Amino acid sequence: MPNFDFNGKVALVTGAASGFGLATARAFAEAGAAVALADINKEGVERAAAEIASDGHSARGYAFDVTDEASVETLVSVVVRDFGRLDCAYNNVGIHAPGNSAAYIHEMEAAAFDRVIAVNLRGVWNCTKHEVRAMLAQETGGAIVNCSSQSGIVGTAGLCAYTASKHGVIGLTKCVALEYANKGIRVNAICPGTSDTPMVAKAIENAPEHMARLIADIPVQRLGKPEEIASAVLWLCSPGAGFVIGQAISADGGFTVK
Repeated sequence: MPNFDFNGKVALVTGAASGFGLATARAFAEAGAAVALADINKEGVERAAAEIASDGHSARGYAFDVTDEASVETLVSVVVRDFGRLDCAYNNVGIHAPGNSAAYIHEMEAAAFDRVIAVNLRGVWNCTKHEVRAMLAQETGGAIVNCSSQSGIVGTAGLCAYTASKHGVIGLTKCVALEYANKGIRVNAICPGTSDTPMVAKAIENAPEHMARLIADIPVQRLGKPEEIASAVLWLCSPGAGFVIGQAISADGGFTVK
């Protein structure tokens, strides 16, 4: 992990009970930030926060529902109350699809599509809205990173809802970045490739042949590591990325270069 310095900063990471979120929360903490970990999995996120705190870092866990704007608004206000400010946010919550992670459109129920959009796109909208409000109120700016995907850049057969939602995250990120660039709030997106996370493990279990083909097509011929995504998120939140506005940064082992 690069030597980032976030001493005196407060970072909020959603979907922080596992995967990219947990790796990023740990990275922020190790770089000196006070970290708020948020997840719908109350036990999981509180356990994750306790583990980070046991290493001598400042960390707290919060349960929330990313699809419920009131829950998100409460989360952000409580984080600001508990830590005094909000400097960085990584909006990481995401799902493939309920029940079947790889379904062609003629096989997919409308309710499953709506659920993916509610979590992956509306959830990012909910979080970004209230994080921006907190950052505007403190008048010191901040940095927000939204989690898109390699599927936000290219199409992926069998993942129409997921792909649509992740394309939407990039569009949302670009618009919000332009709206607040002159307020000192930088908004970017990270586009991870297929990586060693619980969500990918579940997808492999549900659709092994589909996922095997997807993994075999990664130019570096391996899954990504959550720590590699965390490193990119911290860079986007760091002063070193101060001139990076509204970008969708790919970290996908070369998948979208082909």
